[in-house]
Amino acid sequence: MTTANIDYDYLLKFLVLGDSGVGKTCLLYQYTDGRFHTQFISTVGIDFREKRLVYSSRGRRHRIHLQIWDTAGQERFRSLTTAFYRDAMGFLLIFDLTSQKSFLEITNWLEQLRMHAYTEDPDVVLCGNKCDLLQLRVVSREQVTALAQRYRLPYIETSACTGANIQQAVELLVGRVMERIENAVSNRDFTLLMAQSRRLPNIAYGPDIVRLHQANGSPPRRNRNCNC
Repeated sequence: MTTANIDYDYLLKFLVLGDSGVGKTCLLYQYTDGRFHTQFISTVGIDFREKRLVYSSRGRRHRIHLQIWDTAGQERFRSLTTAFYRDAMGFLLIFDLTSQKSFLEITNWLEQLRMHAYTEDPDVVLCGNKCDLLQLRVVSREQVTALAQRYRLPYIETSACTGANIQQAVELLVGRVMERIENAVSNRDFTLLMAQSRRLPNIAYGPDIVRLHQANGSPPRRNRNCNC
């Protein structure tokens, strides 16, 4: 496939991580399709959704093809999920604001990332989901702030039900990853990831940006009774 066949400048792959039931799949569908799934269906293995967007930086507009991979949160799928870590450029780490257990598991997910991601310091955005369920909230802002500061993570509260802050969370991660890409010439780990991953385009490096050469291969609804 030649450059003429590619209608985007960058292909980015993100992983959505977190315990089962925190709303990962609902959040993903809200972002890509603008709709909320009222029925809980546990993800089996791994799935992905795609979306196009334009990112502006340093006076340039970049067309981005975004792949967001939805992972199973159950322990029995953990070995399958970790196999995808090394190819991912960024991570949305989700916990449930109405579940203390899902919040406490954040440290375990971060440890898994440091063990299996392409670098010990990957780009991660921490998301406290189900922020619309105010009366059911059990995780305080103080708890999350302390953890986010400890691990130096950007934090944002989201609702897969209302769509609150989901686009902002993804755009925040895109910005952090693109900043790393624009500095990729001096970042050996990220350069190797971009060049070697079978799921990403082959690239050539210019003085300021990464250029692609080849590639393989309705408004959100509001529901006060939702659980995601």
